Amino acid sequence: MKSFIYCIVIAVLFTGCAKTEEKVNVQELNQQFIGAWNNKDSEKLISLLAEDVHFLQGEAHFNGKSEVTDKWIKATIGTITDLKTNVVSSGADNQMAYEGGTFSVDVLPEGPDQPHAFGEGNFLLLWKKGTDGTWKLGYAQLEDMPVQVKN
Repeated sequence: MKSFIYCIVIAVLFTGCAKTEEKVNVQELNQQFIGAWNNKDSEKLISLLAEDVHFLQGEAHFNGKSEVTDKWIKATIGTITDLKTNVVSSGADNQMAYEGGTFSVDVLPEGPDQPHAFGEGNFLLLWKKGTDGTWKLGYAQLEDMPVQVKN
C-alpha cells in the first residue's frame, strides 16, 4: 500500500512539474498581419507565411510561400488599404489557431480618372506552430463581394 501511495505522489509531482504549452493568442497573430498589411510592410507579411502556405480567393489558388508572396502579397499590397476585420469565430490549441469572419478594405483607384472603391467579404486565417516554435500563416481564404465605388 505504501508503494502505491509513493507512486501516486511521484506521478503528481511529475505531472505538476511538466511544462504545459499555452494556447497562442490568435487575435494577436492576426493583428500583426493586419498591421503589416496596413503599413505596407511586405517583408513582415512574408515573414509571417509558412513555407507550405495555401491561399484561396475565388478561383485563384496559390501554393507555397514564393507563389503566395508573388501573386497575393506583392500583387495586391499596393492596391488596397485600411484592412479591417470583424471576427465571427476563432479557436486555438497549442498547434493550430484560426480566426474567421468578415473583412473590409479600401480599394485604391487604378488611375487618376478612376474612383475610389471598397471591398468586403469573408475571411479565414489558419495559423500553425512550426517545429521551431514560431507561428506562421498556413492557410488564408478570402471570399469577396464585387468591389463597389465609394461615395
